[in-house]
Amino acid sequence: MRLSRHRLPASARDVLALERGERVLAFAPTRGGSHVVATSTALHLPVVSGGTARIPWERIEQASWRDGRLRVQEILGGPEHEIGLTDAGSVPETVRERVTSTVVVNHQAPLPGGGSVRIAGRRPATGGEVRWSLQFDAGADPSDPGLRAQAEQILTELRERTGL
Repeated sequence: MRLSRHRLPASARDVLALERGERVLAFAPTRGGSHVVATSTALHLPVVSGGTARIPWERIEQASWRDGRLRVQEILGGPEHEIGLTDAGSVPETVRERVTSTVVVNHQAPLPGGGSVRIAGRRPATGGEVRWSLQFDAGADPSDPGLRAQAEQILTELRERTGL
């Protein structure tokens, strides 16, 4: 991963609240005049109120880059963000590498009643415990207690097999 040769503009630094030890890896100007900033531990996206939303890498389910737009989907049905960038630089590659680096386990499992569940184990960039998420097929009701119990049993077995 290559670090940007340019310095983050003061206007972006002023609204960016970095945590201790968090380093800027890449940034890109948006069509709205603010910046998207990829750091060692999170993606910082501009918000309407003028600040930034900090999304830790392990909380990003999916990210894509197409037609000058960065699309980011948070896990567990969290919000989807779409931002137009005027010059993406190394932001798309950095986002891909950082999100991928958090994935410890990605397992698709069939459910006894039909359909499937995707189980993902993600470790924060700062280390620590693996965080697990369950993503059910479209049409499956994740609030169904029986379906949820089946998926939890598969998760328990997966954790035993992997030692996580």
